[in-house]
Order: sequence, then C-alpha cells, then structure tokens
Amino acid sequence: MVKRIQSVDFLRGFTIILMILVNTPGDWSYVYAPLLHAEWNGLTLADFVFPFFLFIVGISISFVYKEKSRDTTTYKKIIFRSIKLIILGLFLNAFVPYIPFLEIKSLRIPGVLQRIGIVFCIASILYLNCTKRQLLMISGLILVGYWLWLAYIPLPNGASPILQRGSNNWANYIDYKLLKGHIWKPDYDPEGILSTFPAIVTTLIGVFIGEILISTKKRKLFFLSVIGTVFIVIGYMWGFLFPINKALWSSSFVLVTSGYAILFLVLFYYLMDESKYNFGSVIKSVGANAIIIYFSSSILTKIFYLVHITQDTSIHRWLFECLFVYEFLDRSFSSFIYAIAVVVFYTLMAYVLYKKKIFFKV
Repeated sequence: MVKRIQSVDFLRGFTIILMILVNTPGDWSYVYAPLLHAEWNGLTLADFVFPFFLFIVGISISFVYKEKSRDTTTYKKIIFRSIKLIILGLFLNAFVPYIPFLEIKSLRIPGVLQRIGIVFCIASILYLNCTKRQLLMISGLILVGYWLWLAYIPLPNGASPILQRGSNNWANYIDYKLLKGHIWKPDYDPEGILSTFPAIVTTLIGVFIGEILISTKKRKLFFLSVIGTVFIVIGYMWGFLFPINKALWSSSFVLVTSGYAILFLVLFYYLMDESKYNFGSVIKSVGANAIIIYFSSSILTKIFYLVHITQDTSIHRWLFECLFVYEFLDRSFSSFIYAIAVVVFYTLMAYVLYKKKIFFKV
C-alpha cells in the first residue's frame, strides 16, 4: 500500500473546490470574469479545472494499481467503477424533477463524469499491461496523431479541416454523426468522442508523475519541476500550430495544463510532504469525497434551477436575488459571492463527512 501523500489529497480537494466555484455562479449572464472559460482558443483559470482532475486521477491509478495483479478481479473492479461513473453522469444529464420517466430523445450522452469513467478505465488497463516506454509511445502517438488528424486530414465530404467551431471541425463532425441530438451544442461538445483520446494522455501523464512521486529517486522535485517547465514551453510553442483549446482538448492544451499541474504539485509536495507544514485539512476533506461532493453540488444546483417557488422564480433565482444582489455591488461580483457561498457549503459538508469518517467510493 502506497503511503498517503498529503499534497495529492490537497490538490484534488482544491480542484473540486475550483470546479464548484466555476460551475455555480449566481447569474450565468453575469459571471465573474476570471471564472469564465475561454470562448474558444486560449486558457483561463476555469480551463485548468478538468485537466487538473484527470491528472490527479492518473496519479491515483499509479498509487492504487502499482501492486495489483492483472487478474479478472482487478479488471472487473476497474470496469465496474467506470460504469458507475458513466451511469452517474447520464443520470445527472437526464435528471428532471417531477418527471417520473426519462426523456432520452434529447439526452446529452457525453459529460464530465462520463469522461472520467472512460478515461479512468482505459488509462488503468494500459497501466496494468504496458511498460513505461510503451505508455510514452502511446501518449506521443495520440498527441501527434490527434494534431495531424484534426489539422490536415480532409473530411469525408472533401472539405479541408478547420480548428474553429463548425461542421468542418473533425471533433464536431464525429460527434454530430454519432451522437446527433445528444450533444451539448449543435456545433461542439467539450466532452465529445474524439477529444477523449488526448484526455487519456492527460491521465497517463498523471500516472507517470505518480510513479516518480512514490519512487526513491533523488532530487525528484527538481526533476518534476524540469518536466513541468518543459511541458509548458513545448505546449505554448505547439500552440502556434495547434492552438491551446479546452473544447478540442488540443495536444498543446494537454501539455500546458499538465505542466502547470506538475508545478503546483511540486510546490504543495515541498510544503506538505517534505517540509511537513500541516495546513489545508478542510480542503483535503473535499478531496477525500471528491466525486460525491461534485455530484451532490451538480444535482442540487440543477434542482435549484428547475424547481420554482413562483411561476417565474426558481429557488436559485430567489436565493441569489434576495441574499446576494445589492445596489452597491456589481452584479457579476454578486454572482461571484454566490459561488463562494456554495463552495463554503459543500466544503463544510465534506469536512463533516471527513470528521465522521464517512467516505463514499464510486
């Protein structure tokens, strides 16, 4: 059993907190600017959240399955866990209060939990069956192959591929053909089919970093810092040819976000695991129940939006307008304060669960 690394728990909890902060503004028409995703190309604070989480999933895989045998029981557990995550994601997409049946005609099939489930399954099986060299080769081939596919291979209709939103974007083309009517927007889905492949690489990078963390390698923090810096530099340079883009999960996006994740982890590891500074227990408690906290926040937010107090006022709107909107405050800042309040609520919920030693495993 791998000894628990405090910095990983802290980074997982921090990422979930940031995820809730980004996903629950008081008013989507007045989102606090730093919490907005990039409209298409580019990178904002919000764009780091999901890749950071998949990076941590990869670290966890290296911890959990390092000593596991490649037997049927192990594979069954991996597949069962993946299926549970996918089902939770589909339930979240389909959930509508007051309706005793699910409307599947317009059900969005992709989603955050679905991607986590798929990526976890594939990355875990690869880790159990491939050498480090083979994993490196697979990761490189995916990143380069994905770039060449999206940027240079003509579409079946003969049109030249584009890297912007539209029907001639390969990622959207495949989603529209295979999932028509079941994607987030007609012109793209940020958790679509094709972009899941580079997301697997984000997780595999986490696997490599996890291996280094639990190794006895000398000066491993220096080594990790170099890796993180090199990733960022190569990612930004590659961005001139294949723009940094979360919706496409571009290869440059994989390298830049993974590089920053590594550097953040190095900082927290130095402070918490090497220097033994004891802080962030509340944040670590969120990481201890990461999936259930994320799922709870998502489902309750959906209920607050869909259940109305009056014909024109949802629970969410009533709470926001009555408790957080004031004439002396800019509405976008009120929206931000609402998101902070939601984060505090779920952080306290996670802390209570942690203190009572209640842990939900998916």
